[in-house]
Amino acid sequence: MAAKDELGRAGERRAATHLTVRGFEVLDRNWRAPGGEIDLVAYTGRTLVFVEVKTRRSARFGDPLAAVDTRKRARLWKLAAAWCAAHPDRACGRARRLDVIGITGADPATARLEHVEDVAWV
Repeated sequence: MAAKDELGRAGERRAATHLTVRGFEVLDRNWRAPGGEIDLVAYTGRTLVFVEVKTRRSARFGDPLAAVDTRKRARLWKLAAAWCAAHPDRACGRARRLDVIGITGADPATARLEHVEDVAWV
């Protein structure tokens, strides 16, 4: 596995732990469909949450949260709809939102973590 892939997977593990500690139940990780991948699917209360995780070793190339632009959010909402269609028993009757978790630092286990809930709809 390439160093970049390892960094991303470590960031996703940290993000999943972050969510679990805060009372979320992680339902799915790295769910793939035509058009891409959803890093994490979780729920909290009655809300189904689709989470994009961006991990960077430094802020040299900008804040990782800024990488989730309008185009990326539109793609994530399409993937979220596909996940719901594939899991009607888990998606039925739940509100849905898109969160982004940015992790910046050399070691994802101790790096700065930012969690933005309910990023703007597209």
